[in-house]
Amino acid sequence: MDYTLISAIALDLGTTSIKAALMDHQGNLQHIVTQPAPAINSHNGHYESSALDYAEVAEQVLKECAAQTGDKPPLGLCSQRSSFLIWDKASGNPVTPLISWQDDRGSSCCDRLHASTSTIHQLTGLRLTAYYFAPKLNVLLQENPAWHEKFVHGEWLVGTLDTFLIWRWTHGQHFLTDASMAARTLLMDIHQQQWSGTLCRLFDIPHSILAHIKPSIGLNVPLPHIGLTLQASVGDQSAALIASLTDSQTTALVNLGTGGFVIRSLAKDAFASDGYLQTLVYQNDDQQSQFAIEGTLNSIAAALAPYPVQDCCSEDLASNDIFCLAEPSGLGAPYFRKDWGIYFSQSTADLSTQQITALMLEAVVFRVARILEDFHHHAPLTEAYLSGGLSELPCLQHGIAQCVPFPVFHLQQKETSLQGAALLACGLKTTGRRYAKQIVIEHRNSALSEKYQHWKNWLDGLLKAR
Repeated sequence: MDYTLISAIALDLGTTSIKAALMDHQGNLQHIVTQPAPAINSHNGHYESSALDYAEVAEQVLKECAAQTGDKPPLGLCSQRSSFLIWDKASGNPVTPLISWQDDRGSSCCDRLHASTSTIHQLTGLRLTAYYFAPKLNVLLQENPAWHEKFVHGEWLVGTLDTFLIWRWTHGQHFLTDASMAARTLLMDIHQQQWSGTLCRLFDIPHSILAHIKPSIGLNVPLPHIGLTLQASVGDQSAALIASLTDSQTTALVNLGTGGFVIRSLAKDAFASDGYLQTLVYQNDDQQSQFAIEGTLNSIAAALAPYPVQDCCSEDLASNDIFCLAEPSGLGAPYFRKDWGIYFSQSTADLSTQQITALMLEAVVFRVARILEDFHHHAPLTEAYLSGGLSELPCLQHGIAQCVPFPVFHLQQKETSLQGAALLACGLKTTGRRYAKQIVIEHRNSALSEKYQHWKNWLDGLLKAR
């Protein structure tokens, strides 16, 4: 192996898997190492796993990958957003499990702060939901009043997964998070790009217990425990966007995985339509930030899991006049409606499994198309790119392509988060190659476009009804 070809190493801290890879100077990933993430135990809306087991697997994956090169390339880290834990500063042992972003224990906090929704959205670009760090931590502190003193006296620390691992791998020398991860906590003012006193007071979380916010690149943090130097750290969706679209403001990325997101890069404050999320993608070492607008689909993989989606083709769509919503944990951005999960406009008792499958896939197609349509209306798009495991389904590919007025492409590279993290570790001095195949519609299903228009009217009426 020619070690001079290695440009960076990347580590992706996913929800279901942990991956590492080497990237060469041409932006190609090599020696991808993957292991399953520790199992998540779910009960009564709580989603928890072992932080120490997670750290052990992450270390194994990273060391195995790094052993493929005789050099010590810069490390780029990308992490699942909003998963966090509390740990003891002296021993380094977790006080709580790793609490997943999927955990909804923060719901009661969101209910209490409902009157502050507008303030929170204005400061963070996000909606008040239990997915984020702050509501969950608020509930933990409310339920365990003695914990407050542990934090204030510096005995315990709290942070997202990236913060814990960096702290651990630097033997407690660095307690930090990057701006993109901090921006997903509901505690950072994305305009000032620092922790907000207003938000900390609302959530009753002391400002002093939070990690230091650093730029996403140029970190130059030695990791003695790993034998590498951390140069970049960023949220996983940010990494995927960087690898897929760079900073193009006329293209959109549609990632269809465990959940779904539709995102486009934009100038700061260029588009702040009600309901859509304003995402801080990354901050460079001059503290200049790239922003994006994001629409979300909740838990679509779980919704589709019971159905034979591989057997469905685009011709199966729009075969009846029943409408569907397919987000079991409630509609995501721009609606954020928990009262609508998996829902059909009529009874499906007489439908076959294949027909119900088509309705579920239609719901994903229509939600994606609606978000892209909104984005296009505010600032024209020239194309959209599909990525993620569910984007492999031809039915979804062709359905989305038929419902939007611009070309749709399927990204062929499979590890965009890894690639984005590696590109950031290089300071974006290496350009990743974007392999994409245009989705060509040979037999247009005119009924699908017509049903999409009716579905929009149905959804609007449904949302207004209650």
